[in-house]
Amino acid sequence: MTSVTVLQRACLAVRASLPLLCLLFGPVIANAQVVAQPPATPPAAFPQHALHLVNVYPPGGASDVVARFIAQKLSDGLGQPVIVDNRAGAGGIIGNDFVAKQPPDGYTLVLITGAYPVQAAMVRKLPFDPLRDIAMVSMLTQYPFVINVVPTASYRSLAEFIAYARANPGRLNYSSAGIGSVHHLSGELFNALAGTDLGHIPFRGGSAPITELLAGRVDVLFEAMTLSLPYIQAGKLRALAVTSHERAPALPDVPVAEQTLPGYVVTSFLGIGTTGGAPVPVIARLNQEVRRILQTPDAARRFVELGGEPHSSSPEEMHEFVAGEIGKWRTVIEARKIERQ
Repeated sequence: MTSVTVLQRACLAVRASLPLLCLLFGPVIANAQVVAQPPATPPAAFPQHALHLVNVYPPGGASDVVARFIAQKLSDGLGQPVIVDNRAGAGGIIGNDFVAKQPPDGYTLVLITGAYPVQAAMVRKLPFDPLRDIAMVSMLTQYPFVINVVPTASYRSLAEFIAYARANPGRLNYSSAGIGSVHHLSGELFNALAGTDLGHIPFRGGSAPITELLAGRVDVLFEAMTLSLPYIQAGKLRALAVTSHERAPALPDVPVAEQTLPGYVVTSFLGIGTTGGAPVPVIARLNQEVRRILQTPDAARRFVELGGEPHSSSPEEMHEFVAGEIGKWRTVIEARKIERQ
């Protein structure tokens, strides 16, 4: 017989004559009963069922290729299906907002692109907080933009292009995927640092910016390597410079823009996020799997084909990077007096 049971019976025996004693010791007995119970079952290991990886762009593009590659590799490592869910629209806002409003359990993931911080800087009232409602898990890859012109252009280096643009203000123009896109802001950052006056011709995304450059209707294109690399390799475009700190392995003979134009660095990226507030152990588990994936030969081959290299990070490092990019593009928007949406 336990001491708790003895105390309970003693209390019952004297309840009639000593009610105050029972009143005083009643809470002690209740607490003793709670302590005596076996511990609760620990939470189940993650994951217990299928996960969803949201791609905020339509099927078929480079982001979709990466999303499906990562989903399959995550599924192999986690032992549960990882389903790619394409939720395109509003430049990614629809898909990101969907993820931000899911239960914070780590079962809904999102592929984050370089457009994410640009949109956070450009849009006045997003329906979610980009640094609170989406928790960063890990970077996947980083890759530079390329400053592209047609092979017949008279300027064969970035220095020659800048000299020509300065000598002919307002005569050259660049195309972009739309007002407020990373291509647009990359061009305005170039104008600010180079002292040039390149005109901006926006299009509604797609292949139109490259098509217009190939046709000679625009003069220069600031484009991610993932899209411009095939045209450069085919001899249809000339790369004047890459916009990373170091030369790109996919274009080892192309110089770095920063050598000619100090401060001009534009790095796009892909990464994985989940709903803000997800448990730290869950995020750590996802981060562990992403790191494992990026160390495989398959990942190295896939990302090099897209113009980048595998590049993992801690959740904290990715959060800091995205926050820094948001601040950088807000500075460009304010300096160039670009109207926010």
